[in-house]
Amino acid sequence: MNESTVFLVALVLYILAAGLYLAFHFSRKAGRARAGFGLALAGLLAHTAALIIRTAKSGHAPFTNMYESLSFLAWASVVAYILMERKFKIRAAGGYVLLIVIALMALASSPLMPKEIAPLVPALQSYWLWLHVSITLLGEAFFAVAFITSLMYLRAASRESRGQKPTPSSDKLDSISYRSVAVGFPLFTLGGLVLGMVWAYKAWGTYWSWDPKEVWSLITWFVFALYLHTRIVMGWKGRRSAIIALIGFLAALFTYFGVNYLLSGLHSYA
Repeated sequence: MNESTVFLVALVLYILAAGLYLAFHFSRKAGRARAGFGLALAGLLAHTAALIIRTAKSGHAPFTNMYESLSFLAWASVVAYILMERKFKIRAAGGYVLLIVIALMALASSPLMPKEIAPLVPALQSYWLWLHVSITLLGEAFFAVAFITSLMYLRAASRESRGQKPTPSSDKLDSISYRSVAVGFPLFTLGGLVLGMVWAYKAWGTYWSWDPKEVWSLITWFVFALYLHTRIVMGWKGRRSAIIALIGFLAALFTYFGVNYLLSGLHSYA
C-alpha cells in the first residue's frame, strides 16, 4: 500500500477509537475504552507505517512542510496520550485527545496542504532538523494532553462545586495536567529552544535572530515555565494552573499555525 492509503487507514481507526472512547465517557462501560485503546494503538501502528513510507520515499525527515508536520504532530499526540493512559488510566480523555488528532489529520489530508515531495532548501538539509522538530512536536503533543485534561478539570471542578461527583475527579485531572506539562516542558525546551538554536546557527550562522517563530516559541516557553514555577514554588493548583496550561497550548498553536501563515520570517516555510 502507498502512503496515502495507510494514512487513511490510520485516520479511520482513530475515528473509530474516538467514538468508542466518547461512548465510554458517557456510559462508563470499560469494554468500550479497552476497544478504543486497541483501535488507537492499531491506528498508531498504521500511522507509523505511513511516516516510514513517506521518509523512505522522500529521503528526508517526515516533517519538512505543513502536511508532513501536521501528520507527525498527530502521530506524536497519539503517542503522548497512549503513554499517559498506560501510566495514569485517563480513559475519559481519550476521545477528546483523538478529536484533536483527527482534526490535524483532516487538515493535513485536505486540498489546502500540498503533499508533493519537493527538494529541500539548504536550511532543511540537516540532521539537526530531525532532532529539533521531532522533539519539539513531541513536547507539544504532551501540551495537547495537558490542554484536554485542563479543560476537563474546569468542567469537573464546576460539577463538584454543585455537589456532583464527576469521574475522573478534578484532583486526578489536575494532577495529570501537571504531569503532562512536566514531561512536555523539558522536551519543548530541548527541541524548541536548545536544538533550535543549534540548527539556526548551522543554517544561518546565528543562534538567535528574533525571527517571529523564535519569539513565539520563547513566549510559549515562558507560559509553561510560569505554569511550573507557580505550581512548584508558589503552590498554585486547580483553576489557575488550568488556565495557564490552556493559554500555553494556545500560544503553541499560534507558534505552529499563526507564524507560518500570518507572519513572515526565516522559519515561515510552510
